Amino acid sequence: MVCYALGITEVDPARMNMLFERFVSRERNEPPDIDVDFEHQRREEVIQYVYEKYGRARAAIAATVICYRPKSAVRDVGTALGVPANEVDAMAKSFAFWDQPIPATNTWMQFAQMLRGFPRHLSQHPGGFVISRGPLAELVPIENAAMPERTVIQWDKDDLEALGLLKVDVLGLGMLSVIRRALDFVGRKMHEVPPEDPAVYAMIHKADTVGVFQIESRAQMSMLPRLKPENFYDLVIEVAIVRPGPIQGGMVHPYLRRRRGQEPITYPSAAVEQVLGRTLGVPIFQEQVMQLAMVAAGFTPGEADRLRRSMAAWKKRGGLEHFEGKLKDGMQRHGYSADFADALYRQILGFGEYGFPESHAASFALLVYVSSWLKCHHPAAFCAALLNSQPMGFYAPAQLVQDARRHGVVIRPPDVNVSEWDCTLEGPAVRLGLRMVGALAEAAGKKIAAGKPYMSVHELGLNRKDLRALAAGGALQSLAGHRRLAHWAAAGSARRAPLDAPSLESLPHLPAPGEGAEIVADYASLGLTLGRHPLALLRSRLRRMRLMDSSGLRELPHGASVAVAGLVTCRQRPDTASGVVFVTLEDESGNVNVVVWRHLVERQRRELLGARLLGVHGRIERDGEVVHLVAQRLVDHSALLGPLATASRDFH
Repeated sequence: MVCYALGITEVDPARMNMLFERFVSRERNEPPDIDVDFEHQRREEVIQYVYEKYGRARAAIAATVICYRPKSAVRDVGTALGVPANEVDAMAKSFAFWDQPIPATNTWMQFAQMLRGFPRHLSQHPGGFVISRGPLAELVPIENAAMPERTVIQWDKDDLEALGLLKVDVLGLGMLSVIRRALDFVGRKMHEVPPEDPAVYAMIHKADTVGVFQIESRAQMSMLPRLKPENFYDLVIEVAIVRPGPIQGGMVHPYLRRRRGQEPITYPSAAVEQVLGRTLGVPIFQEQVMQLAMVAAGFTPGEADRLRRSMAAWKKRGGLEHFEGKLKDGMQRHGYSADFADALYRQILGFGEYGFPESHAASFALLVYVSSWLKCHHPAAFCAALLNSQPMGFYAPAQLVQDARRHGVVIRPPDVNVSEWDCTLEGPAVRLGLRMVGALAEAAGKKIAAGKPYMSVHELGLNRKDLRALAAGGALQSLAGHRRLAHWAAAGSARRAPLDAPSLESLPHLPAPGEGAEIVADYASLGLTLGRHPLALLRSRLRRMRLMDSSGLRELPHGASVAVAGLVTCRQRPDTASGVVFVTLEDESGNVNVVVWRHLVERQRRELLGARLLGVHGRIERDGEVVHLVAQRLVDHSALLGPLATASRDFH
């Protein structure tokens, strides 16, 4: 309530069922546990504010210990043994982060396996600040960070917690940057966004959520058509249920069956119904486990909070065993069956894989709704805000632009006479900003935006590097014409010395590059194209290879065999998926969601991890509106792309 009144959170506690003991209790004897997220691109402002307010002698960021993973172990050992750099690079790329152990085929690999899991170096915690009353150096060892104007404690958060030192998290959240920018475009404040808009929920039902906070991942997009959120609290559940805790605790399918009316909703007592009624008898949130321990097993609020903390840490350090007997005995004393007690304890163990607090889920659900509303009603503003807030999220700018264009948004190219540094709106269209031009210095881009308009390339007054970047990005179109003419003009207009005036000459007659060359140049400079999708140019050849597009795949029935090919945009391997890798492919018609089972991951690792244009032969799997392609064979067709440079966001 205090945070809401002060404007720290937008979540109205009167609409939610928050457990007070989740934040503060008598037994804890410590300040409230409150996390605050800031716009990720302004987090450094907050960090420097803390240093300025308290002084670097009294404030420092906690460390985190970076340990060797297979790739880094192979690289460092190979370098130490004098293996040529190209061989080290090739060998390291053949390993994935989940490889354990490293096969000890030679001395190099033996040493790499010995290093795997060993501490490599200290890094900075994402935002854990320790602030002290007196000099911090009297309490903990500190050092200057590699980044300027930062101080780092040489201990990690677990060390600090063991000592009882207060840590304040100053965390960055990219979606806050997106929402602030998008609301600025449309002239609204967050509290002015209309609640419970049916059109927003209709969009969410279809999993049309590329770019939307939290529910843009493969797992969330698969869940949306099944859960079909109808109101804000459904979004709270959606955010929390696709987490390792509920998944490992076996809570997802019972909840969905009960929501669909396929399974009766029962409660062993009225007290349990009061705790679990809002989630159909299935514990989904951390607070519900705490409440169950209190109402069903007789725990005090402080004991319930210690149970919560032990749940979060038992996978690493154990510590739940002494709660098991107390929990089961307490429930049986209160008249609950041994089966109910066993089932609850198994669910608590599942929460050791990370269960979400309802308070956090509510805050995140608000951002889910607001970002969904922006995407639904202001797709151009939402797209421009996403591009201006990169890097963040699951999708690269190429996928965000493709999705926006599928929603009818007109995207215009960067142009030195029109573009600002950031992407902007031109009526219902998005004008790409100069920030999208690869290799262009920010100072040069902002100088161009401030000095427009220009009559010639000479007037830009830039060095050769920045002019080449603008020519490569197609941003000199209004001054010089197509890319080849732009490169010619840039070569003759670079300022080399104060007294060296650029030469004035007429442009030669150079033929315009072909469509394929333009697309290759677009991807090389902008990371995306506003022309046709690259696979549209290859479609006739792909058809001859009997490779279908994504629109045809979506019409096929469950169990149908099919072969498709697409640009790899994302690879994911959740810890809860037992070694399964999920791959997202993109073509000119949309996306294909591919499931690669563990045995195929190991058999065709090179194709899976190395292909940019991936062919998949497999079988359609349907669950209502959710369609997956279960891979049976993978083929690397990257050679068809020629010099086209594409990138994917993998395992993040």
